[in-house]
Amino acid sequence: MLKTILTLAMAATITQAPPSDQVVRKDWKVRGDAGHLGVREVRPARSARGRPVLLLHGARVPGVASFDLPVPGGSLAADLAREGHRVFIVDARGYGASDRPAALDAPPSANPPAVTGEQVVRDIASVVERLRATTRHDRVDLVGWATGGHWAAWYASEHPDRVEHLVIYNSLYGAIDGHPMLGRGTDYEDPARPGHFDDARHGAYRLSTGPGLLASWNSGIPVDDKSAWRDPRVAAAYVEHALASDPTSADREPPSFRAPTGAMKDSFHLATGRRLWHAGTITARTLVLRGEHDFWSREGDVTTLVADLDRAADVRATRLDGATHFAHLDRAAHGRDRLLDEVVRWLR
Repeated sequence: MLKTILTLAMAATITQAPPSDQVVRKDWKVRGDAGHLGVREVRPARSARGRPVLLLHGARVPGVASFDLPVPGGSLAADLAREGHRVFIVDARGYGASDRPAALDAPPSANPPAVTGEQVVRDIASVVERLRATTRHDRVDLVGWATGGHWAAWYASEHPDRVEHLVIYNSLYGAIDGHPMLGRGTDYEDPARPGHFDDARHGAYRLSTGPGLLASWNSGIPVDDKSAWRDPRVAAAYVEHALASDPTSADREPPSFRAPTGAMKDSFHLATGRRLWHAGTITARTLVLRGEHDFWSREGDVTTLVADLDRAADVRATRLDGATHFAHLDRAAHGRDRLLDEVVRWLR
């Protein structure tokens, strides 16, 4: 099955990539406080308008595999660029094209969870300052998926003067306790210290295989025929590019890529009722999106977040009916078109 998926991905990459005359791509390196950060720019071939739009990936799969797959329906970045935006896909340290901490080169058990939210917020700050210097815009727009939404909003809470529009998509907020996957009583809790993340069990990073990525995606699709909900070419490209994001993937059998576990420790804290940042300092126009079938965020994350956004210039919360955690990669009729429409209208 995986071999078939990868074959489809390679064919799609060659024959069905978006037309080059519509979108231009450029890969950047930005100096952060702990090494270089990988950034991909995706912009229209014609002149871009407005502020830079930064896309922030989640806890496991880095930026390009999340937002710029070279198959139809696989690039949120290209869709936004075709609307006239200058888009930047940011990899946090330890992910994708960014430098990896030394802890990721040792066995996972040798170090505690790597890459904390505080560190990622500093990475975002480094990229924003570079863009402010090069694009002549004092503010940026941030769009974050899952843990990326948590990171984006955390940055916006600490730097309200730097963010104009904020989109938080399928993200935890942390004001409520209880989560079936991430909270108390799950494998993430230290059995010897209830309410604490199990650092020793999870270590600095986790390994993910292609089938593992598809399993989590499949779990949220409410029909037996997954291809009716999600294009197999998109799924294949997602697996291919996630594995390709780590140069050591092929050193293991089956191939697997590393993702820092600091994001999972943060998520455990959010799932057990601990805010790591407070939305009350955010002033950006903020759109909060949640898919009906999302397994990561909770309805309570949306309601408590909206209640705390009392200084934001404007706030809108929208449920994406029928949508999964991966709505931006699902078929158009299963949440993708609705999500894209909401984001495009908000950024205008």
